[in-house]
Amino acid sequence: MSWFKRSKQNIVSAEKKDLPEGSWVKCEKCGEMLHKSQLEDNLWTCNKCDYHFRIGSKEYIQILIDKKTFKETDRTLKSNDPLKFTDTKSYQARLADARKKTGLVDSIRTGTGAIDGHKVVFGCMDFQFIGGSMGSVVGEKVARSIERAVRSKSPLILISQSGGARMMEAAISLMQMAKTSAYLTRLHKAGLPYISILSDPTTGGVTASFAMLGDINIAEPGALIGFAGPRVIKQAVGKDLPEGFQKSEFLVDKGFVDLIVHRKELKGKLTQLLDLLGS
Repeated sequence: MSWFKRSKQNIVSAEKKDLPEGSWVKCEKCGEMLHKSQLEDNLWTCNKCDYHFRIGSKEYIQILIDKKTFKETDRTLKSNDPLKFTDTKSYQARLADARKKTGLVDSIRTGTGAIDGHKVVFGCMDFQFIGGSMGSVVGEKVARSIERAVRSKSPLILISQSGGARMMEAAISLMQMAKTSAYLTRLHKAGLPYISILSDPTTGGVTASFAMLGDINIAEPGALIGFAGPRVIKQAVGKDLPEGFQKSEFLVDKGFVDLIVHRKELKGKLTQLLDLLGS
């Protein structure tokens, strides 16, 4: 027999609200759940641990380049397939898939613009396009950007984000290392500054060429920067690697990187450097 009878429900359960799919993102470092709008307002960095999410050229242009000043160059330049390369699928199919997925033609976007009024030649790689790999188009667009900087007497700023040379183009992709390095010599002889920004990850042939040849090399916090990956190096040397090996903080301590700059402070730091370099 029941002595008490509930006349009304005192505890009201909140109705579950369906959230739009993909509205929340989990921080890969600390596990914090972040709303996409909050993440974007925070320039795609975690507001709890400052983890820097990978972003593409579109987002970097929004962050760094003054509004309505960016003009894309060499947009239609496309890779061909001189080797008729095929592994699990053909190279042409991979290119088509990457273009459809990203809306990009290749793994770098280049152009001209202004940073707080300073006219610059700008380029930014996209890891989403076949791992940001460097093929003939990347090398050519970097070379043309350097020529454009020399002609217009403008500073050059490149943001690297790459897994290295593009294996589908074999030796042709490796030749871009020498090509971009040689063109940077022309920029140096012209007395024009080159600022290289290294984001996560910057590896392989890009690291071994234009990414590390800046007059000033800036890295984002926690970025993986190196030639071969830590796992490959550990297997080669047969020893445990130092803690934080190949991260930005490790490289700045060893003198390979000049500055580590938070994404929120990056535009201000570039403005300061352009002022100092007399652009």
